[in-house]
Amino acid sequence: MNTAIKLEKMTTAEKIRTMEDLWDDLCRHAEDLPSPAWHLDLLEKRDRNILAGESKFEDWEKAKKSIREKLP
Repeated sequence: MNTAIKLEKMTTAEKIRTMEDLWDDLCRHAEDLPSPAWHLDLLEKRDRNILAGESKFEDWEKAKKSIREKLP
């Protein structure tokens, strides 16, 4: 399938919505996507940071809303 998208004609908001749609579709087929070995290393490092109290968290929906509010 060849889908042509004129990125230069899309607004930033349209691009973000398109990325979210792509991400949602990929998530529906996550079992088809092998995870590279470095992912485990990164997850273990993040776990150590959490245990050490060095990580901060933000709700994903709030983060997306904050990003959208900054867009023109």
